[in-house]
Amino acid sequence: MLILVVNCGSSTVKYQLFDMQDPEQGRVIAKGIVERIGLPGSRLEHYYDEKSVIREREVNNHKVALEWILEVLTDPQIGVIQNVKEIEAVGHRVVHGGEKFRESVLIDEKVIETVREYVQLAPLHNPPNILGIEACRSVLPDVPQVAVFDTAFHATMPPHAYTYAIPYEYYEKYRIRRYGFHGTSHRYVAERAAKILRRDLSSLKLITCHMGSGVSFAAIKNGESIDTSMGFTPLEGLIMGTRCGDIDPAIVLFLMEKEGLSIKEMDEILNKKSGVLGVSGISSDTRDIEDAAPSNPRAQLTLDLIAYRAKKYIGAYYAVLGGLDALVFTAGIGENSSYIRKSICEGLEHLGITIDEAKNTVRRKEAVISQDGAPVKVMVVPTNEELMIARDTWRLVAQKR
Repeated sequence: MLILVVNCGSSTVKYQLFDMQDPEQGRVIAKGIVERIGLPGSRLEHYYDEKSVIREREVNNHKVALEWILEVLTDPQIGVIQNVKEIEAVGHRVVHGGEKFRESVLIDEKVIETVREYVQLAPLHNPPNILGIEACRSVLPDVPQVAVFDTAFHATMPPHAYTYAIPYEYYEKYRIRRYGFHGTSHRYVAERAAKILRRDLSSLKLITCHMGSGVSFAAIKNGESIDTSMGFTPLEGLIMGTRCGDIDPAIVLFLMEKEGLSIKEMDEILNKKSGVLGVSGISSDTRDIEDAAPSNPRAQLTLDLIAYRAKKYIGAYYAVLGGLDALVFTAGIGENSSYIRKSICEGLEHLGITIDEAKNTVRRKEAVISQDGAPVKVMVVPTNEELMIARDTWRLVAQKR
């Protein structure tokens, strides 16, 4: 079965075409991205057979972008299929599924309408997700489509983990609660960690650390998420590239009054001017911060903050899990930064967490980096959200047949 995985942003469409003959592994036969949709300078980057090509043309909307992708996939010179009819299903990343979607689902009009209801909870993400779904339904009208939700994996959190201590009526009226994000990534690395350890996921206590430009940790017990660091929005939790993470909410009110800031301006500060960028004053990319740290105190402070906040979450999740079998690092920082992994794990020896410095040099490869015989396995597991989407799509479409 050939499955097209689509991830739509406000001005981008990322895609991967999977051959799911082996649903466990999958095989990417082409991938790429259309950028600057609706903007001058629209371009497509397409990767196939260890080759790549870049093309430019005007792309006014997501439907035009999808039509271009299908055109490239079937191109006699650079394509990988002869006809779009070879695509048997499409899997979509959808950021917010609210409380109604606890797992991936086949898309119909009712599903689209429900996703639309959650636009107010994810105003930057759900609208382009919907545009992508509608575009695919337009250009591939007879092909089954599946929605895979970032929030779904965290639907197993108990009420005491997802409820905020504000008047309960706001939960009842507006569904204000912790939802959590990066769920597809947390689910993938948890399953891979269990396979690497040759253990049943249903018997494990894991802390998964998704550390990229966005950062979230999850406490996973017996295969289910029981807590996660992101909350009602992706702003809560750990320090991120440009997001502040946990903050005293009174600071927001204080700054709005002192600086005369509007809601939009305050939102811009919290989401786009804070975090690693805000503290360092250098960059939102931790690679730049690591390079600058030896001679820049604010850069070093930024790295210290990242490690300190991470330790606090690991300690908290160790407590709620009642122990720990493995600590798993993933995503851009987690997969590549030996310095940040080491900084986070230093001082956690009393929890059974110890790093082997030679093993910790690994980058973008599955590896156990803890010391031999350590009670807690420390692991690096590169994430693969697209494969997870392809798997869920394959499963739901195969069940329907």
